[in-house]
Amino acid sequence: MNLNRILFSFTLAAAAGVLTLAAPAHAQQPPAVAIDNDDIGGVVAGPNGPEAGVWVIAETNELPTKFAKIVVTDDQGRYVIPDLPLSVNYAVWVRGYGLVDSPRLRAKPGQQVNLTAVPAPNEAAAAHYYSAIYWYTMMKIPPAKDFGGTTDIPKEITQDIWRQRMNNVDCIGCHQLGQESTRTIPGAFGEFKSGEEAWIRRISSGQTGEWMVNRLAGQLGGVPFKYFGDWTDRVAKGELPKSKPPRPAGIERNVVVSSWEWATEKHFVHDLISSDRRYPTVNAYGPLYGANEYSSDDMPILDPKTHKVTFSRMPVADPNAPESFGPPLHGTALLNPVSPSAYWGDEKIWSQRTNNHNSMFDKKGRVWLAAAVRGIENPTYCRKGSDHPSAKAFPLERSGRQVTVFDPKTQKYSFIDTCFGTHHPQFGYDADDTLWVSGTGPVAGWVNTKLWDETGDVIKAQGWAPFVLDTNGNGKVDEYTEPGKPAEADKDMRVAGSGPYAVMPHPTDGSVWYTVNVFVGQPGFMRFDPKTKLSEFYAIPKEGIGVRGGDIDKNGVLWGSGSNGSLIRFDRSKCKNPLNGPSATGNHCAEGFSYFKYPGPGFEGFESSSAEASYYTWVDHHNTVGLGENIPISTANLNDGFVALKDGQMVMLRIPYPLGFFAKGLDGRIDDPSAGWKGRGLWSSSGDRTPWLMEGGKGSKPRAVHIQVRPDPLAK
Repeated sequence: MNLNRILFSFTLAAAAGVLTLAAPAHAQQPPAVAIDNDDIGGVVAGPNGPEAGVWVIAETNELPTKFAKIVVTDDQGRYVIPDLPLSVNYAVWVRGYGLVDSPRLRAKPGQQVNLTAVPAPNEAAAAHYYSAIYWYTMMKIPPAKDFGGTTDIPKEITQDIWRQRMNNVDCIGCHQLGQESTRTIPGAFGEFKSGEEAWIRRISSGQTGEWMVNRLAGQLGGVPFKYFGDWTDRVAKGELPKSKPPRPAGIERNVVVSSWEWATEKHFVHDLISSDRRYPTVNAYGPLYGANEYSSDDMPILDPKTHKVTFSRMPVADPNAPESFGPPLHGTALLNPVSPSAYWGDEKIWSQRTNNHNSMFDKKGRVWLAAAVRGIENPTYCRKGSDHPSAKAFPLERSGRQVTVFDPKTQKYSFIDTCFGTHHPQFGYDADDTLWVSGTGPVAGWVNTKLWDETGDVIKAQGWAPFVLDTNGNGKVDEYTEPGKPAEADKDMRVAGSGPYAVMPHPTDGSVWYTVNVFVGQPGFMRFDPKTKLSEFYAIPKEGIGVRGGDIDKNGVLWGSGSNGSLIRFDRSKCKNPLNGPSATGNHCAEGFSYFKYPGPGFEGFESSSAEASYYTWVDHHNTVGLGENIPISTANLNDGFVALKDGQMVMLRIPYPLGFFAKGLDGRIDDPSAGWKGRGLWSSSGDRTPWLMEGGKGSKPRAVHIQVRPDPLAK
């Protein structure tokens, strides 16, 4: 069929309201699916009949920002893309495992569009669409005999620590490794004798080059360059993944994904917030607020009703506050590129002072930002000699980020200059609406927001306390030993490490939980009791390796993104040993832990595990997503989406376009409790620090996404 004939057939079909792309001459015309005037529906067929469990994507550039909606076909190849903005044209196409993308058809809502799937001509073409994890697990892990000082791997680095670094810490905590841009070497870097040399050059690129070099060349002895180089060399020679991904099945076919571009092509959006996790109808149908972290002070705001993106310039309290770039307590100056980027050359694309990492709504509709308001040196009320009760007990000399409050109604920013650092904020369930934060280093830190609202006194409204284990077992804080010192029978024990990472207020008993020592020290869960100021520490057992982001469910059970490729569950009620006293120092409740393997393959030699590099886990208390109440949902950073644990089974919520989706946080919102699945959903943003590495390349912008689960694949 020549081009003119194709275009003529397309025009006639469009006029009839039914479009069929390259349907085989012998194929029977499939029945139309039921759609409304704001839907696009149809049937996807291949050479062997209907194509079940493939994605149909509709995208438009005719709205204020690029918008796409994605659905999955049912077992008869049928699909319905519901509730599309009217009066614009869409490109519609098919993507699926075992296929290559079909040509894109132009269509409008209200049309039936029957599509023909295009089988991949070979395994390499099919593998192009695999999630990153299938490519990443081609990389080898050093054998056990290479650890312990027998090779260039530093003696203190064990195989478990290596796996932790490769699973959800280090490079994999900021980038989706395995996507096409990372499994290949940019030609702009030049020619190299080996993949190892190429990776040394790659890691030194851009404004974080110094950090990356220090991590891999310093702490890991430069050995990772060898393994990364071997990996990309084998990919360049045509080696393909050993495993193949399954197509969506069951509930996974009920997923509807809406996706908007926001921010800019040079900035990454670490996270977004849509509502108050305690009261998920707050900000119903309202804008989404992004957190840019290191990249920019311009907070992106997306209005999903109008599809418009605006920006609000985040200020600092101190006009002389420096640009900051680095871990919260180091305050490194914003760096220039160490070596030119393959994409931006020597251009310094990131510039900011607020360093907003994460935000949270309160029930009044205000946005609370973990953001810097000044330099890192603390004011006098935080330090030794202050009469502040917390400073008397444990003075603090420095803090990185503090707290900023943004009121969307007035567009006003207010500053709460905390003595402790901030990272992830969460509101408690107490009468004072206490804001708890992570990133606080050696202390638990909080802000009494009710008191602050009533008085405006930032000094009286804040407090902090060190993490002290009740090792003498008398139920109160006594004189304590310092970290690293031998235990003493009549004293308590202060513990420290890399500090709190995730923060999780208990919904009923008033305690606050944290994931701790994610990067340095013995990883685990920490419990802090605001009444007694005592803590409890529960170390991750050896088989769990480590933990990153986590959350608490309505029953007080903890869930965390494990470094062993699993969702970690910890239930304190299962502990058989005393929870305080001389033996309660971390390894006293292994029975409280259990593990649920994430989807996807593992590295060679660790095939029984998954290499899924989950960054964060969140629990849906209120059925905001549509999978039920109390469902833990983890970011599936190498599987292009999220994974939920429902009824003991993992459910993938995959975002297949653009390839390379990598989330760092998530939350849910109920816009209309009476609207069924249409009135609720999960919100998140692509949080890879280099958005130009995802599908589309340079010029691609971060995406905000809304994930909904309807009752069946054809629900309108």
